[in-house]
Amino acid sequence: MESHRWQLRDAEARFSEMLEACLSEGPQIVTANGKDCAVLVPIQQWHRLQRMTKPNLKDWLLARRLGLKHSPRPGRSSAANRR
Repeated sequence: MESHRWQLRDAEARFSEMLEACLSEGPQIVTANGKDCAVLVPIQQWHRLQRMTKPNLKDWLLARRLGLKHSPRPGRSSAANRR
């Protein structure tokens, strides 16, 4: 699946069109000054990515056993761990 690229000014001016493309074709990349800077993804894909990045209890316990003190607690956001 190849993502379509939108220059920032086009993404701003044609956001509804970019959103429709995202929902029908998949992720849409926004570029600024010729460099990729953001991506618009369908919410289902976002939720799937969020679940994939959260450690499960087994991984957290193994990391703690190995002495990796900065491993985030399962189900907690990284902001909660910085307190």
